[in-house]
Amino acid sequence: MPDASRPSSTTAATSSPPASSAGIAHLCDLLDRVAHKDRQAFARLYDATSAKLYGAVLRILRDRGSADEVLQEAYVKIWQQAAVFDARRASPITWMVTIARHLAIDELRRQPKGCREPEETLEQTPDEGPSAQDELHQEQDARRLYRCLDTLEDGRQEMVRLAYLEGWSRADLATHFDQPVNTVKTWLHRALKQLKGCLAS
Repeated sequence: MPDASRPSSTTAATSSPPASSAGIAHLCDLLDRVAHKDRQAFARLYDATSAKLYGAVLRILRDRGSADEVLQEAYVKIWQQAAVFDARRASPITWMVTIARHLAIDELRRQPKGCREPEETLEQTPDEGPSAQDELHQEQDARRLYRCLDTLEDGRQEMVRLAYLEGWSRADLATHFDQPVNTVKTWLHRALKQLKGCLAS
């Protein structure tokens, strides 16, 4: 498993979680691949979300050393439990932040009160990632997206996922589904039209 330590300043400045439905779907796809122990996907998931998780942990613990340790523990747990993530119950970032916060609260209970950083120091720490309202919108978007995906036929669901989440070419899809390329293009066009209509309703 890739090392999960404090996010660098570059990561913290550029890797806040995406807020769009497509971004949520991308994180869901990364978590699915992590569930199958894909180390590259785990590294990408870490880069995309670590700043948000670190900020959440630091604001509970108010101690950077402890926050570093809890962040690493959180990603170990995410690596181990990715298979139980359910996009219908929460967005990826909400699920991950919840894991990190629970670990931070457990660590806080074990700590003496004197090892926290001053409040003014924490106030200078940038709060990367979406606000609570943004997280709510993300969760609602994720649920709507997956409800709409469920309205597609099984084969079309897989085709959309492979094409737009995993980047398969039309030729690859044609081989995988044993269909002509033009048929694949037609199916994708119809599936996307159906998804757009569902998301707009």
